[in-house]
Amino acid sequence: MATETQNRAKEWLVGGGRMGELIRSMDWSNTPLGDRVSWPPSLRTTINLCLASNFPICFTWGPNRVQIYNDGYWPICGEKHPTSMGQDYRECWASPWPVVGPGFERCMATGETTFVTDTRMFLDRNGYVEETFFTYSFSPIRDEAGGIGGIFHPVTETTHLVLAERRLSALRALAAATADSRTVHDALAQAAVALAEYQLDLPFVLLYRLNSVAHLAGASGLMPGTLGAPETIDLSQHADKTWPLESVVQNGRPVLVNEIGGRFGPLVCQPYAEPIQQALVFPISAGGARPLAVMVAGVSTRRALDDAYRQFYDLLAAAVTTAVATARAYEEERRRAEELAELDRAKTAFFSNVSHEFRTPLTLMLGPLEDTLAGRTLDGSDREHVTVAHRNGLRLLKLVNALLDFSRIEAGRVEAAFEPTDLAALTVDLASTFRSAMEKAGLTFDVDCPPLSELVFVDPDMWEKVVLNLLSNAFKFTLTGRVTVGLRSTGGAVELTVEDTGVGIPAAEIGRVFERFHRIEGADGRTHEGTGIGLALVKELVKLHGGTVTVESEPGSGTKFTVTLLFGREHFPPGHVCAEGRSRTSLASPFVEEALRWLPGEHVVQDAPNEGPLARIVLADDNADMREYVARLLSVRYEVTAVADGEAALAAIHRSPPELVLSDVMMPRLDGFGLLARLRADPRTASVPVVILSARAGEEAKVEGLDAGADDYLVKPFSGKELLARVRATLETARLRQDSAHREQRERSLKEEASRKDAFIAMLAHELRNPLGPIRNAVQLLGVQRDTATAERVREMIERQVGHMARIVDDLLDVSRVARKKVELRRERLDLAQLVFLIAGDEAAAFEKAGLKIELTVSELPVWVSGDRTRLTQIVTNLLGNALKFTDRGGKVTVTVRGDSGEAVLSVADTGVGIEADLLPHLFTAFTQADKTLARTRGGLGLGLSMVKGLVELHGGTVGAASDGPGRGSIFTARLPRLDEPAALAAGRPPISRGAEVRPARVLIVEDNRDAAESLQMLLEISGCEVRVAYTGPDGVAAAKAMSPDLVLCDIGLPGISGYEVARQIRAEFHGRNPVLVALTGYGGDDDRAKAKAAGFDEHFTKPVDPAALGSLIAT
Repeated sequence: MATETQNRAKEWLVGGGRMGELIRSMDWSNTPLGDRVSWPPSLRTTINLCLASNFPICFTWGPNRVQIYNDGYWPICGEKHPTSMGQDYRECWASPWPVVGPGFERCMATGETTFVTDTRMFLDRNGYVEETFFTYSFSPIRDEAGGIGGIFHPVTETTHLVLAERRLSALRALAAATADSRTVHDALAQAAVALAEYQLDLPFVLLYRLNSVAHLAGASGLMPGTLGAPETIDLSQHADKTWPLESVVQNGRPVLVNEIGGRFGPLVCQPYAEPIQQALVFPISAGGARPLAVMVAGVSTRRALDDAYRQFYDLLAAAVTTAVATARAYEEERRRAEELAELDRAKTAFFSNVSHEFRTPLTLMLGPLEDTLAGRTLDGSDREHVTVAHRNGLRLLKLVNALLDFSRIEAGRVEAAFEPTDLAALTVDLASTFRSAMEKAGLTFDVDCPPLSELVFVDPDMWEKVVLNLLSNAFKFTLTGRVTVGLRSTGGAVELTVEDTGVGIPAAEIGRVFERFHRIEGADGRTHEGTGIGLALVKELVKLHGGTVTVESEPGSGTKFTVTLLFGREHFPPGHVCAEGRSRTSLASPFVEEALRWLPGEHVVQDAPNEGPLARIVLADDNADMREYVARLLSVRYEVTAVADGEAALAAIHRSPPELVLSDVMMPRLDGFGLLARLRADPRTASVPVVILSARAGEEAKVEGLDAGADDYLVKPFSGKELLARVRATLETARLRQDSAHREQRERSLKEEASRKDAFIAMLAHELRNPLGPIRNAVQLLGVQRDTATAERVREMIERQVGHMARIVDDLLDVSRVARKKVELRRERLDLAQLVFLIAGDEAAAFEKAGLKIELTVSELPVWVSGDRTRLTQIVTNLLGNALKFTDRGGKVTVTVRGDSGEAVLSVADTGVGIEADLLPHLFTAFTQADKTLARTRGGLGLGLSMVKGLVELHGGTVGAASDGPGRGSIFTARLPRLDEPAALAAGRPPISRGAEVRPARVLIVEDNRDAAESLQMLLEISGCEVRVAYTGPDGVAAAKAMSPDLVLCDIGLPGISGYEVARQIRAEFHGRNPVLVALTGYGGDDDRAKAKAAGFDEHFTKPVDPAALGSLIAT
């Protein structure tokens, strides 16, 4: 009875998860709490509250501090669980007791509640002393007597949050410390200093800069030079003797080093006393293949290297990499800047030296040239050549002077002499030099420079260069409209404005127009020539005057340059001011001469001496002198069309495609590469060879040109011989390439022809076998059936099948004759509408039998054409037959005839099987058929449409086909020239020339094919004729002499002598009474008929002989 009472007493502890099971399974009788039956209600209530919560809760009971906890708390215990259940709290948590003990004891003694957040403590719960952080509280639990029976202890571990924030702080400090680093060494050193403050996570950090050996650039936690932090590391040294830097460099991946003590002995770092056991070695790269540095970072002895800790190291390595990459980029940028500055200084010195060096030979060139031009000994062509040389020498001198001015300004060696000047008068004089060029270009040129109230101190030579460069720029980029020069005083300054209505400057380029050597790509202008220093020189010259120059522009509307100079002399250095003016020489001539050469001349076409058809070359160059020079060189051997830019070249090429294009690279409107791209993109001009002319030398420039599709790349300056040799070689290569392409095309065509021929032979065999079968069967029937009805049916069958075979052969002959243009049209004035109406009526029965509906729409008025009735009938019949063949039962065929703008149009549309798109271009080629299975099902040799095309073209017309695809029907349209006025009827067929009319009772057959001769003999004998047969040519002549026939049927290909010779001998034998001679042959061409007539034959029958035609001949 007592045992049952005890069991019921224990039933108060129900549920509670795994910790509830553990508590129920434990023997508490040997603990300070005693058996569970004796536990007071307050304890039971606290246990139930604790176990029912998901929040981590622990409580202690009694003076022995017995701890009990729930499922949420037991992970905090780590390896102490399950021993920790029921254990003395102080004994269990001895390691953190210095932190938590005072609050616990105070609460136990006085009942004072304790609450702390993110408190750091060290727990020995997983086999090592672990740094952790907790938020917790201690609250008293009252027993039945009102005293403090225990401590209620809810707790949350915040270790991961606190560590994450601390490590993030380390990354922020690292980024801030290295932000201003300017070298890789500084970045590494600053990183080490910043990370020294975070030894709780980074006991030590070593940063090595890699060169041939690794040099320690920064360290924290370890003293540089000690065993664990060597100043240098030889990468080839054994990895087990030092840090494994070589492995990291080779593999590019981090390496974890364990048991560090085995390498260096005990390494003890602040703040803990335990020796470091682990470290991570990271490569620090900056985009290159080989790392720039390596970072060695120690792992805290009081934190396990878990995923979060490892991720922190990865972020740390990435941050150091970023700092190093930034510093490296800054180093590279500074190095490039220094190199560019040095290069700029060298360039300035070079320009200065080379300008001086150029001046001497230029002087020696220009002087004799000017003397020669001043003389009277030059004829027209020689004077022109010397003028070109002199003009371009002046242009070169202008460029040299500009370079020299620039280099002197940059070197600070300009000797300006500012003198009081009537600036308005000087500006008007300078502007007037451009008037002729402006007027020739069709521009309105306004100069508005009223006298100023006082003189202006300027260097006249420099001011001249300012004005001329601005005017030259305006002229260059103003194709239509106006250029205006203005001069005004504004307060204490004077303003010069040069305004135009030209192409304008894009907004993105406004800030760069005064930069040296800067040119706006793709800007429309009179030329693309130029150095890009004119406006930069203007800015520097104005700056020397203490003034400013600004620009305003609207793309497509124009540009305005404003130069502002101060009045007075106070702003100039005293030594550079002159009281009186100096003598000076005008510099305007080279500017104006160059501007005039920008004006486009007429397209020049220079012909070579007339020695037959010559290769035509289109030459494009915006420099007039170069254009004329090259054209003159080439015109000795070629026909040359010279134009001033790519657009004009493209127009000339489209008008008449040349054999070669010779193009400069830099041209207005469309440059050389743009022209090349347009030519290659157009199938009509894709194969035209192109030679590029350029002043850009070097392999890169040549490769760029060839990669763009040019056939050759010729660098200026070049000799006339080199130009001619390159052009000749390019033309020859193009010719060989074209010949090769033609050969390949011919080979493809021959293969296609052979394929079509093979298909045709197979189809022909099939078509010829079709009638042979019924004929053979009919012959067998004649052998076994003797009644008249069967014989008549057999006769009709044989006649029908023989007629089918004859039509096949006739079609073959017609296609051959049409292809060889051997068909002679017997033209007459015909109404095509009436002809089609009659033919459609004849074919109506066939359409009805096939279950097709035929609709006929013809013009009510006559549609007159000049044509051969027989051949036009063939055209219509073939088109109708094609529609009949390829339209299934229930379909419809529509035939239309109409007059249309001088043409007679016949169209045949059907709702049949349609035509595939890739077959349409080949539809009218002989032997072409659609799907062979379909073709065999529907019959035919693929000849009909080919014959239609040939006959239509013989009539001067065209024929085409269209279809929306398989299953959607098709339409065939033939167009013939239409007669607007009545035309004379074609001459009729000439009558057969015979002797006196005779009744041909005696017939001679000369035929070496015995079956053919005997079958023809039986047919004629049934008709009542006396027939004799000869099987060779000589026998035929002898039989004619013996028989004196009325009609001779003679084969052409005979043994002994030919049929032609037989006819000539019979004609010679019978002078007074000539028999009618009929040629029998398998050839039915017009030339075959002509040969027969010349030999003396009266008629020409094509085998097999049509019995009806033969009967008609006998009847006459």
